[in-house]
Amino acid sequence: MQTTRLAMKPLFNPDGRREPAERRLVGGSTTNLIEFNHARYPWAEALYRKMRSFFWIPEEVPLGDDKQRFLTLTEAEQRAYLKTLSFLIFLDSIQPDNLGILAAYVTDPEVDVCLKTQAFFETIHAQSYDYILTSVVDARTREQVYTMWRDDPVLLQRNRFITDQYERFIHDPTETNFLRSAVANFCLEGIYFYSGFAFFYTLGRQDKMSGTVSVIRLIQRDENTHLALFTEILRTLRQENPEWFTPEMDAELADMIRTAVAHEIAWGTYVTQNRIAGLPDEVLAAYIRYLGNQRAQAIGLGTLYPEATEHPLPWLDAFASLNATKTDFFEAKVGNYHKAAARLNFDRLRQR
Repeated sequence: MQTTRLAMKPLFNPDGRREPAERRLVGGSTTNLIEFNHARYPWAEALYRKMRSFFWIPEEVPLGDDKQRFLTLTEAEQRAYLKTLSFLIFLDSIQPDNLGILAAYVTDPEVDVCLKTQAFFETIHAQSYDYILTSVVDARTREQVYTMWRDDPVLLQRNRFITDQYERFIHDPTETNFLRSAVANFCLEGIYFYSGFAFFYTLGRQDKMSGTVSVIRLIQRDENTHLALFTEILRTLRQENPEWFTPEMDAELADMIRTAVAHEIAWGTYVTQNRIAGLPDEVLAAYIRYLGNQRAQAIGLGTLYPEATEHPLPWLDAFASLNATKTDFFEAKVGNYHKAAARLNFDRLRQR
């Protein structure tokens, strides 16, 4: 397909259109007026209200017990704990800037608000990891974690896959590069963090590091709404710009998901070293391939791994839930949120 450069939306646009039927996600003529009761995309209003209802403060989750419990972890568990946090810290720290760059080209005001709300929550996540490290380990270890992305070649390589897609759009803001950057975000929110989440939940199921696990549950609940946002963005782009999605482009996007799956499997098994009780390499790999199928199907790319259609860790989704409430945006309604709920039900869930 012939690529066209996108123009940044103007801040003030007296010729912008308010009529929902005339709006477009990108390439439209926007007034920049935020009107949720006059929204073009109903999902944007629903997502914004759900994200807003999830506001939380990291320091309200107590981590005092985790400092002592960390010392009782095995060497392999301590290594995986620190390396997983180092990866989460890096990508959640750059996400606010990247989301702002994408938002500058989104010409629907309510979708723009969702992206900026996500950016705010990514800041909370970055603060959360700092809070965990400051509470659990000594200052020297904290500094090592914050520089690990430079010193660990495996971590550095996998960070580059996502950031290279982001940089590609920054330096050449074409339609296809916008699409690639959106899929990179989709992979980040829907695949890249999940071996880390599985590791923390495996600890939690064994009654280890329950404070940290509580924070991770809150973070993953947020990430589910971020995944839903980019799912809807990609579906809408396909509806409004079918000419972007040539067979060649669909094949490239599918390859991006395959690459993200391969990276997540390689990283997860590198971090856990097949030494974490309850999370062997083959199960972790099957879980990530299963997620790859779920993500590809959600955006119209079909099944990438025919051998991975069954969830290999069925207990995990229940353990990730807050107060036994589903966190999937497409399956659950907004429920009441109590911060203390993140720490409840561990005894029951450990038995599953």
